[in-house]
Amino acid sequence: MMKRYSKLVLLAALLGLGVSAPKAQEEAFRVCADPANPPLSTRNQDGFENRIAALLARELGQKVEYTWFPQRIGFLRNTLKKKDPDTGRYRCDVVMGVPAGYELAATTKPYYRSTYVLAVAKGKGFDDIQRPSQLFELPEERKRQLKIAMFDRTSGVTWLLRHGLLKQGRTYQSMTGDPEVNTAMRLEREFDAGNVNMAIVWGPIGAYLAWKHPDDYTLIPLKSEKGVRFHYAISMAVRRGDKARRDQLQQLLDAKRDDILAILREYHVPLVDKEGNPL
Repeated sequence: MMKRYSKLVLLAALLGLGVSAPKAQEEAFRVCADPANPPLSTRNQDGFENRIAALLARELGQKVEYTWFPQRIGFLRNTLKKKDPDTGRYRCDVVMGVPAGYELAATTKPYYRSTYVLAVAKGKGFDDIQRPSQLFELPEERKRQLKIAMFDRTSGVTWLLRHGLLKQGRTYQSMTGDPEVNTAMRLEREFDAGNVNMAIVWGPIGAYLAWKHPDDYTLIPLKSEKGVRFHYAISMAVRRGDKARRDQLQQLLDAKRDDILAILREYHVPLVDKEGNPL
């Protein structure tokens, strides 16, 4: 394993990439993150983004420092793009997960791809569902028993409408309105209360259920179809113009790809290729 070095120049030399580094005196890997967004990030630093940040920081011989802010409207404005009035430094330097090509920041190449899933609660009468298309084939009596959580302004609503299951949908807002409760936690409560027995949700969020309750849920990946896209690529982000840091991140992502994918799999994140096929 590569020894821990405090300067990226040494790391780049070892990897043979010759990448120029951000200022050498930086001793911290400074991350902008949501403190209550499991399984991605938490204040306890037990989410998969926290684990990946720690992995990259170790490779740089740095410690991880967090600027916490709810990942809602204004997240970048209050983290990545905001300067501390006392020091004049930006509050943090890296966002661990944004859509690839995100226009409000400079992004790395995608470091993983995931897809929406159909999360099915076990022991609720639908353990025989192994693929999404089976829902269309259910007899009407069983269809009436479906209570499928769907989130506004997402592909799940379109998919249910297209396949004649919109009446079985239960609509939820994509943002909970409570900075201490994210979509995954709210979904967990709705399942526990019996308000839903299935959910169409973004894979990394649905992974929370399988991560926290591995014996209670089945995650079935949803495949994109014409007019309904389910799979997306995820990158890391830095401020626009911060080319050295973006290159640094890209170098580390390439070098530690297998370790990063292992972490994602440990958290049950459904991984797919460019076409949306399960890996």
